[in-house]
Amino acid sequence: MAGPGGGPSRRSHTKSRKGCKTCKKRHIRCDETFPQCRNCTKHQVRCDYMDNPTAIIPESPKSPQQPNLLWTPEIDATIELWRQTGEFPFPELRVYPQPQWRIFPKTDLRLVHHLASISNEMFTNRTSRLTLWTDMMPKFLSIAATHPFVMHSILAFSASHLAWISQSSETRNLAFHHAGIALKGLHEGIANFTKGNSDAVLASSLLLAWQATDWRGWASLVTGTRTVIQAMQQWRHESMFADYIAEHSPMRTKSFMNPIGSPITPEARREHINMLSDIQDSLQRLQPYLSLNRHEQEGKWVDQLRGYIERLRTAGAAQTAEEQFGQLYALRKWLFWVPISLLAAKRTDATVLVVLAHFYATALALEPMFPDVGSVFCANLAVGPLEEIILIVQGYQSPSYDDRTQSVSYLIQFPSDLLTSYKTRRDWIRQQAGEGSPVQQSPYGLETLNLDLQNQIAQYSYGQSLSPAFAPSPLSFFPTPGMSSGQTSPYLEVPRTAVEQYGSSVSYASPLGSPAAVPPPYSVPEEHVFNFGMPMYHPSGFVPPLSTTIWT
Repeated sequence: MAGPGGGPSRRSHTKSRKGCKTCKKRHIRCDETFPQCRNCTKHQVRCDYMDNPTAIIPESPKSPQQPNLLWTPEIDATIELWRQTGEFPFPELRVYPQPQWRIFPKTDLRLVHHLASISNEMFTNRTSRLTLWTDMMPKFLSIAATHPFVMHSILAFSASHLAWISQSSETRNLAFHHAGIALKGLHEGIANFTKGNSDAVLASSLLLAWQATDWRGWASLVTGTRTVIQAMQQWRHESMFADYIAEHSPMRTKSFMNPIGSPITPEARREHINMLSDIQDSLQRLQPYLSLNRHEQEGKWVDQLRGYIERLRTAGAAQTAEEQFGQLYALRKWLFWVPISLLAAKRTDATVLVVLAHFYATALALEPMFPDVGSVFCANLAVGPLEEIILIVQGYQSPSYDDRTQSVSYLIQFPSDLLTSYKTRRDWIRQQAGEGSPVQQSPYGLETLNLDLQNQIAQYSYGQSLSPAFAPSPLSFFPTPGMSSGQTSPYLEVPRTAVEQYGSSVSYASPLGSPAAVPPPYSVPEEHVFNFGMPMYHPSGFVPPLSTTIWT
């Protein structure tokens, strides 16, 4: 096309909107280089950028780093169709009523898709009851249709797990964002607590407690959840969580906000050490079945568990509830994420189930070592999945299965004995606490709970302590002789494997602990429990360290 006067057309160009005044006066394009543009440097004139007080600070990127949500072309296509049609991609989960999916941004749908795809795979493989949370996810999503703060609790839970896998600080911040909104919504829900919103308050309390990484926040949410369950007793049979309420009705004498320390006698400590040795012996008996290549990943997890038990054996007994929380934290996180990783890869393989049974059984065995928090923090969570696993594995003892399958199935005996012992001890404690009598409203009522949550939001920026993804390793409480400051323990190495991810093949480190944070040295952390620093990156790549989280 001819230019003005019939001459050649002018070359198209991008106008400089933030150029220096000198270039504008000369009618030339400024390259906007700080602290002095190249044109002014070339012509040896002063650039007015130098007069800008922020000249020495480079301009922030026009496109800031986005959260890493592990997008794949298949997931992107699924979510795009979901946005257009409004049809939930996982009808097998039977989410009803369903949220109005079309109003959600694509990022939120990706977060829902992440948890829903995991849950759907567990349901399809009939393994959802072998995990701590996938069996409840459809109920959470149904409640979220009419209670936005529950949806934000779900989005925070999903983002924290994706941050753990991807080791993205932006994804971590996304989890903080949703958790903060969820906590404020829970605060409002408690202020207006009724039968109509009680399931929503309970759902959000559970989800946020599952993400708590500090003692004070967890204790507040657990105490609050106990209070909510007590308040729901009159209509508990009408609740979507009726089974959960029946199984987890709290003991009235148990206090989490102001626990009374339980001193450990020398005799009790010897019993604890003997139990740790029994766990180690049972794990050792598993080793011959983990030597084959097809069970390499399971073998690495067993090595991690054995290392954890050894740390507990050599560490001093935890005296306070907060110390108990710290020492149990890694195991609790494993209970949350190891099962979905191994079950997705191997489904109901006998060896996988026996390995998982030992993880759950360890939570039961350790409960006497941590009398103030052990039952609620870990053990009660493990009972249901362990019962299901034992039923399945005992079926493998039939002569119709091959010799190897039958042989490994008999190793379920140790976890089975621990389950029987724990349930007997728990039932006796409940009888002593008089749980057969009607449950009365706790003095720590909803009004007190609401005030405590409000203080958490205002005083501690509690939303930023919810994500399990970036908490300090709890094993930093265990000093290790001979390790200099800054030296990384090989114990924190992560078993890595190519796992068939939900929907696509993606190689990533199994979620062993907190993503994006370099494994800390074994020293007592100096920072306050709420003040988690920004994560760092391992020089050889992203390597998640140990960590944990969830409750009863």
